[in-house]
Amino acid sequence: MSRKTETDVFSRRAFLRSAATFGAAAVAGPALAQTALDDVLNAPRRGNWDDQFDAQASRASAAVQSNNPILGSGSVPNIQQAISDYQQIVSNGGWPQVNSSQKLQIGVVDSGVQSLRQRLIISGDLPRAAGISDSFDSYVDGAVKRFQARHGLPQDGVLGEYTLKAMNVPATTRLSQLNTNLVRLQTMSGDLGQRYVMVNIPAAYIEAVESGRVASRHVAVVGRMSRPTHIINSKIYEVILNPYWTAPRSIIEKDIVPLMRQDPTYLARNNIRLIDGKGQEVAPETVDWNAAKAPNLMFRQDPGKINAMSSTKINFHNPNNEYMHDTPQQGLFNKLMRFESSGCVRVQNVRDLTTWLLRDTPGWSREKIEQVINSRVSSPIRLATEVPVYFVYISAWSARDRVVQFRDDIYQMDGATELALQTGYNQEGGESVESNLLPQ
Repeated sequence: MSRKTETDVFSRRAFLRSAATFGAAAVAGPALAQTALDDVLNAPRRGNWDDQFDAQASRASAAVQSNNPILGSGSVPNIQQAISDYQQIVSNGGWPQVNSSQKLQIGVVDSGVQSLRQRLIISGDLPRAAGISDSFDSYVDGAVKRFQARHGLPQDGVLGEYTLKAMNVPATTRLSQLNTNLVRLQTMSGDLGQRYVMVNIPAAYIEAVESGRVASRHVAVVGRMSRPTHIINSKIYEVILNPYWTAPRSIIEKDIVPLMRQDPTYLARNNIRLIDGKGQEVAPETVDWNAAKAPNLMFRQDPGKINAMSSTKINFHNPNNEYMHDTPQQGLFNKLMRFESSGCVRVQNVRDLTTWLLRDTPGWSREKIEQVINSRVSSPIRLATEVPVYFVYISAWSARDRVVQFRDDIYQMDGATELALQTGYNQEGGESVESNLLPQ
């Protein structure tokens, strides 16, 4: 039930006071019942500000979605409009800090909700008509979800630790972040091509853009701070279906050798072959796994479902030996923090991106791609036309006018400590994603 104006909104108390009348009308018949319900919905008495619940209100986060690309003809004017809006917010004193003795979520009544409502109204996430009260109702729930969507946080409507940290970044800091990213967007304001791929590192997602619109968007896993994904303008020239995976030297020394000491069948079970400098295969049982140094051999995993790159590898020109690829561990894309690789980029729904990339390469329909993947035969495919790819560091943008998005400054390039990894970098402890890719 959507309420457009102040007089249209009613409280649960008003509804309960009218329940007897509504019940009588229901007995009289559907038409009278609907008339009585309309009378309740349109009652001039608003009641108190608490207990406002609306099934539509919690869907406000959907308004953040857009098929306008981050990089494009509108990116600079949109962020300039955002800068103007935030300059006005700063001139008016910014927004209040939000604090509460309890976790704020729908149904909670707490004095801290007043400052939360003020904060959300000032940033444009909550309509001013929602008013100020102590009640965390569905309008506040929808506004919090919209805020979370704009900041790349899980849209659960709960004011947890990471949402609270992002919410309490001062307006002056956000304005500075917008100005920093204006310069970055201005450097990318030229002709990017009719078709291109953008990897936004702080957002950890990918856009495939065609004719100025986002054709598909993909969640990604990018490099951790100690081994960052590099910012680069390049071109995608090749897709490899069923790629081989070659284990990095660090994983060989830290993981594979100790595993072989415990279980000599590990390599065979995971389809990993040992290759010497002449390209000849070496039998694992001929290697001294207890030696002080790991063997100077290539550890190469055959294509297949358990391959560390799974179905696909996407190559682009670069000096860093980085690439995009699939992963057998799809659960990685559900993590809040996706900044833990060694520089390469893992792509969710990579087959959709592959189909889009190979669209103009004759003979490579989606059906053909799936057929080759099912064959488990490694198949390098040169693109008929190389596709531009832009690895960028955009931590604030407005891809849709006045809907401003912010992300954590994962590589500490924005110049403000409040922006650096507000969402708890390495919060899970444990091993990096690179170690998680090791076949078990």
